[in-house]
Amino acid sequence: MPKDRIILLSDCQSFYASVEKAAHPEYKDMPVAVGDPTRMNGIVLAACPIAKSHGVTTASRVGEAMTKCRDLVVIRPRMSTYIQVSLMISEIYKGYTDQVEAFSIDEQFLDVTGSLSVFGGDLPDMIRSIQHHVLLSTGVWTRVGVGPTKILAKMANNFAKKKEGGIFRLDYDNIDTELWPLPVHEMFMVAGRMTKNFYRMGITTIGDIARMELGEFKRRMRTTMGKQSDIQAEYYWQTARGIDPSPVVTGIRHQIKSVGHGKALRWNLYTRLPEIEVVLLELVIEVCQRARKYRYMGSVVSIVVAETDGNKSNSYSRQVTLPEPSSLTHEVAAAAYRLFVDHWTGMPLSRLAISISQLTDDSVMQLTLFDDRIRTLSRERAVDQIKTRYGSRALIRASSLLESGVALERAQQIGGHYK
Repeated sequence: MPKDRIILLSDCQSFYASVEKAAHPEYKDMPVAVGDPTRMNGIVLAACPIAKSHGVTTASRVGEAMTKCRDLVVIRPRMSTYIQVSLMISEIYKGYTDQVEAFSIDEQFLDVTGSLSVFGGDLPDMIRSIQHHVLLSTGVWTRVGVGPTKILAKMANNFAKKKEGGIFRLDYDNIDTELWPLPVHEMFMVAGRMTKNFYRMGITTIGDIARMELGEFKRRMRTTMGKQSDIQAEYYWQTARGIDPSPVVTGIRHQIKSVGHGKALRWNLYTRLPEIEVVLLELVIEVCQRARKYRYMGSVVSIVVAETDGNKSNSYSRQVTLPEPSSLTHEVAAAAYRLFVDHWTGMPLSRLAISISQLTDDSVMQLTLFDDRIRTLSRERAVDQIKTRYGSRALIRASSLLESGVALERAQQIGGHYK
């Protein structure tokens, strides 16, 4: 593995909240959180450093946050704005290197190995230039982790968040003194359940994994987690040692394997099949429209259902293979409806998701004797074009105007949050 790569992981501090504070200078010195101020049970999506100093945390309830911080300004999220700012930041990064990979809406990898010399060869100066460029253009402060691999750059970013200048370098010279003493739960991709498994193995720090021979680590993993844990063991062992040969990849990293949509529901409103059927059809319409956008058809239709009556809960997933690959609404909807009716226990729904998988190119479609599938596909694509040009509310099914419909609400949202 080459040790001379220079990879940055640039992370935007309190991204949504920072964007809102830049848009509202009057809130500069006030605690700001992003969430729905009309829903006390809703969650905080982001909190600025001032709000965090008062105990406001991401994913806390809005009502709880307002109790902790009486002066808290809660601003409704604007997802389309955040996406635009994220894309703007990407363009800034591309002025420093052509190798930029989005890791999330507020985190991006930059490989500056080849471009550093163009900026004088001084890495700290280059990073400070990037930080100030982003700050002046968007009002967002960035923290930058540096490493010879993506995994080390990612973990270095956690250190950078605690540094005044927002920069930290983690490489093979300081990994044993900086990273290995940390508790194992601070290692990338280690959550609560895995932490408990490590504790059962007698592993408490990242260094405990890194200093162990791979064969011994695999043996302990098998004893605790079963014979199928070898791949996991190798991943965690390599992560602890900073081993990651994956390059920074621009553009789309891989072909999509499935297309799906889901919706959290107010369970007391979805107790009967007629109400549920409306949402099921709306989700199928979105799934099929998105599949046609990418020129795919699916051979397998899947549903994921979560049920509750307020006391007990139940969830399950089911799937069925279609006679022919399809992205036609009526065919996918019929399969999804049969799946749901055959397995629904009768409890109210709290979540419903639909997806199609085993995707194939839609340039060739199987004809049938009783359906003009080509004509139907052309009609649905015409509807797609109208919605793309004029918005998803331009054409909508009459059933979506019922109280149980969610399509109109979803038309105003991106990723479940308002645009």
